[in-house]
Amino acid sequence: MTGGPEASNNGTRAAATQRGQAKELRRLALLSAAAGLFAENGFTRVSLEDLGAAAGVSGPAVYRHFPGKQAVLGELLLSVSRDLLDGGLRVVSESDDPLTALTGLIQFQVDFALSNPDVIRVQDRDFDSLSDADQAEVRSLQRSYVETWVDVLARIHTDADVPGLRVRAHAAFGLINSTPHSVRHHGRRIAVKSARPILEQMALAALTSA
Repeated sequence: MTGGPEASNNGTRAAATQRGQAKELRRLALLSAAAGLFAENGFTRVSLEDLGAAAGVSGPAVYRHFPGKQAVLGELLLSVSRDLLDGGLRVVSESDDPLTALTGLIQFQVDFALSNPDVIRVQDRDFDSLSDADQAEVRSLQRSYVETWVDVLARIHTDADVPGLRVRAHAAFGLINSTPHSVRHHGRRIAVKSARPILEQMALAALTSA
């Protein structure tokens, strides 16, 4: 004889897990659609209906995942900021020396920039459209990410002052993050393959120079 309460409970849990996974996939699809639409049109010109259509759901269905359009923008930039900080800390923790850590951080940032040009554009243009609370949290996460780089640079440039090291870090971000905009206009597939080693070499040279 098969079945019984245990089998029924297992089936219920499996169904709940599948529903949860499907909901998470729709949420991620909405965030991906938002990145592209916000980057192309600007936050203020995109409606919930536009977001839903791009993600394959109705406009009102967006409310099942986010309370409104501003919340979509907030989650987009917050999730990216968290991922950057977590990834940067992981790179440093897995490195045996500061130069290896710096090289890993550069590779990590280059990979992010080449994979997420839309998010970078949204951050640059639509940051002020975030709620005050989300702006504060994004800034806090990004400051922590910068300080991860500064801590590594301080172990390489032992005589340098911290403000100067922050200038180095921000200059490297400017170099790495601005390039994907031009890459997209000159044949993405070919340009990304060529751009990656150039960006990594230039950033490393700039950050390790005396």
